[in-house]
Amino acid sequence: MLDVVLMQAGNGLVLGFLYVLIALGLSIVFGLLGIVNFAHGSFFALGAYLAVTLVDAIGWAGAPIAVVLVGAIGMATEMALIRRLYDKDPLVSLIVTFALALLTEAVIRAVWGSAGQPFRAPRALAGVVMWGPFLITRYRLAVMGLTVAILVLLWAFLRFTPFGRILRAGSRDPEMVGLLGINLPRALTGTFGLGCLLAAIAGLLAAPLWTVTPSMGTAAIMPAFVIVTIGGLGSYVGAVIAGLLVGVVQSLTIQFDPAASAAAMYVLMAAILLVRPRGLLGERWERFE
Repeated sequence: MLDVVLMQAGNGLVLGFLYVLIALGLSIVFGLLGIVNFAHGSFFALGAYLAVTLVDAIGWAGAPIAVVLVGAIGMATEMALIRRLYDKDPLVSLIVTFALALLTEAVIRAVWGSAGQPFRAPRALAGVVMWGPFLITRYRLAVMGLTVAILVLLWAFLRFTPFGRILRAGSRDPEMVGLLGINLPRALTGTFGLGCLLAAIAGLLAAPLWTVTPSMGTAAIMPAFVIVTIGGLGSYVGAVIAGLLVGVVQSLTIQFDPAASAAAMYVLMAAILLVRPRGLLGERWERFE
C-alpha cells in the first residue's frame, strides 16, 4: 500500500507542476490585463500540437521553437483582439475568449484532425528510477526538475528585471504605470505573450504523458482556474502550493476512488475557501473589489 501511495504521490507532483505552469500564465494575464482568458487552455493544446509537428520534422530542437511560436501567436492575438476588451464589460471578455477557445479548437481539428497524435519522450529519458519503495519514470522526474527550474527563473524574472517590476506594479495599478511614462500597451502585449508561453511549455511537457487531442485544452483550463482560486489572487507561491495540492489529490483519488476523481479538486477548493475565502495566500487587491 505504501508503495502505491508513494508512486501516485510522485505522479501527482508531476501533474501538479504542469498545472502550476498553466495556472501561473492564467494568473499573470488576469493580474495585469484584468481578462479572464477562457482561451488559455487553447494555447496549452497549441503548444503540444506544434511540438509534435516540429519534433517530427527536425527533432527535439523544434521543441523550443514551438514554445516561442505559441508566445508570438499569443502576442499577435493580444494586439489584434484582446486589447479591444480592456475597457469593456467583463462579460464581453468572457464571451470573446470562450469563442476564441472554440475557434482555436476548430482550427486544430482542421489542421491536425480529430484523432490523437502520438508523441514519445526523448529516448535518453526512457526507463524508470527506483529509490526504495519509490518508483517513477525518468521522463516524469525530468519534468519535475525542469518545471522547478522554470519556476525559479520566472520568479527571478518577475522579481529582478525591469519588465517584471512593471508587471507586478501594473497588476496593482495599471493607470499609475501609464502615468509614469511606461509604454503600457507594449507591457500588456508582452504579459499576454508570457502567459501563452507558459501554457505552451506545459503543453510540450504534457504531450508525452497525455493524449494529444484537440480537446486537451479544455481538460487543462478548469484545473488552472481552480488552482488560481485556491492559491489566492496575486500569490505566486500560493499558485505553486495549490497546483501541487490539486495534482496530488487528483492522482490519489484516481487510484483509490476513480469515480470521485473529477470532483476531488472542487471539493478541495470548497474546503479551503470555507476557511480562507481569499485562498491560501490571497491578498486584497482594490482594483478587483
